[in-house]
Amino acid sequence: MKERVEILVSGFGGQGVVRLGQIVGLGAVHQGFRVTMLKSHGTEQRGGYVRTQVVLSKQEIDSPLVEDPDYFCALSSAAYKQFGHLVTHGIILYDPSFVQVDESRDIKQIAVPATDTAVEKLGRPIYANIIMLGALTKVADFFDKENMLKTMLSVVPKFHEENRQAFEIGYNMV
Repeated sequence: MKERVEILVSGFGGQGVVRLGQIVGLGAVHQGFRVTMLKSHGTEQRGGYVRTQVVLSKQEIDSPLVEDPDYFCALSSAAYKQFGHLVTHGIILYDPSFVQVDESRDIKQIAVPATDTAVEKLGRPIYANIIMLGALTKVADFFDKENMLKTMLSVVPKFHEENRQAFEIGYNMV
């Protein structure tokens, strides 16, 4: 693993972008990382722009800003258009229900059909962020799967069985 890892998650309000970032950050803390997390959103709560920046390192973190994401979870077209260019060497995980990627980019871009799968297998789109969390946990192979699953269940207040399933679906999807 690199000395400093930057993770960016962005989408629109109501998709669980901040919750996903909180789980990733807390899970990383449980693995002994130093972590910073910044969240920003438009004035709207549901439907507006939301971004979470998570930086983790074994060393002291000099800046909490994500400038060159190692991992970018794009949950909306606007997020991909606004932040996709920041990824120069990292991996983009995107939900093809909302995002059409620029295929000419010379970086790894992985489709994670989180929303469609959440509706199809769990009956509600609300689980899409946890499907994306499972996929991110697998792709960022320094994360301990059981730790991240346990952290997710401690943060998410209800529907534990459905969220456990969503995590496993995402983990096995990539």
